[in-house]
Amino acid sequence: MPPTLPPRVRRLLGLRRVRLGVAFVLVAATALGGWLGSDSGPGYPTGTVRMATGAPSGVYALYGSLLQAAVDRGLPGVKLALDPSVGGPDNLARVADGRDDFGIATADAVAHFSGPGKDQLRALGQLYDDYVQLVVPADSPVHEVADLRGLRVGTGQAGSGVQLIAHRVLAIAGLKAGKDLEELPYGIADAPAALEAHRIDAFFWSGGLPTEGIIALTKRAHVRLVPLGKLATQMDELAQQVDPGARNTQIYRASTVPGWAYPDIHPYTSVSTLAVANLLVTRANVPSTLVERMTEVVMSSRDAIGQRVHAAQLVDVRSAIYTQPLPLAEGARRYYVSVKP
Repeated sequence: MPPTLPPRVRRLLGLRRVRLGVAFVLVAATALGGWLGSDSGPGYPTGTVRMATGAPSGVYALYGSLLQAAVDRGLPGVKLALDPSVGGPDNLARVADGRDDFGIATADAVAHFSGPGKDQLRALGQLYDDYVQLVVPADSPVHEVADLRGLRVGTGQAGSGVQLIAHRVLAIAGLKAGKDLEELPYGIADAPAALEAHRIDAFFWSGGLPTEGIIALTKRAHVRLVPLGKLATQMDELAQQVDPGARNTQIYRASTVPGWAYPDIHPYTSVSTLAVANLLVTRANVPSTLVERMTEVVMSSRDAIGQRVHAAQLVDVRSAIYTQPLPLAEGARRYYVSVKP
């Protein structure tokens, strides 16, 4: 039987154990740094997180800057840093390899992506739709895609989502970029000026409505949009054939660019086109508490962001959960369950 210690010695040893225990907890918390929420804190990881956006004059960049302001207001201790990119495929690669924690990409780019880390990609929700816009001078002889044969066409930067969809539209129309027409790697940052200067005859763009780069162009030059809506069924069938991630999922559908999107366009009228959903993407190992709160900010800032990105007004918790071809992130799932009517 062990000897019994005097009461005073037992009290001193007890205090020493408590102090050691407290010290251990403090050291552990310090080692984890700012990425540990506390009972008295916000309950989510704090620090700088990064988001891949897109070209400076595109809607991804605008949406990112507006979301950045919403994060500043809604997530104390979290700083959202924005990284420009060439578009959705680039964003997916950046999120998959850890350069960014969040990014925006269209469903067709997600289904087509085959880079390292693809199985780790998750979605916070479905955002707004991108609309495919084929822009030509108002007096252009181009009235359907097949009329682009032999012309100079901006099809987006290499590896961009615009290039992916432009190549598919051309293929459906029986045209091969670089063979049946001159393909030039102009994106939304430089395509409008190139069209205005007659360096190209047409350009493709895929983005939310309205796109600032096209708004600016319509104020300086007479341009119009070429109808693309009748290609929707063939485009969706093509995606189903070539992208395993697109199987049993509708990727493309017919929609309309309303006249109000570009009131200075000629003629001022609605134009049928192709639409594809945008997803807000993250990675499976991004802390779920951060993902949950980020999802909350996205949904609660819809109206404020929608004042500048009109398509974002359609973001809704009832439709946001449909994130095919990506699985819903666990943190996002928790948020949607918590607000389920």
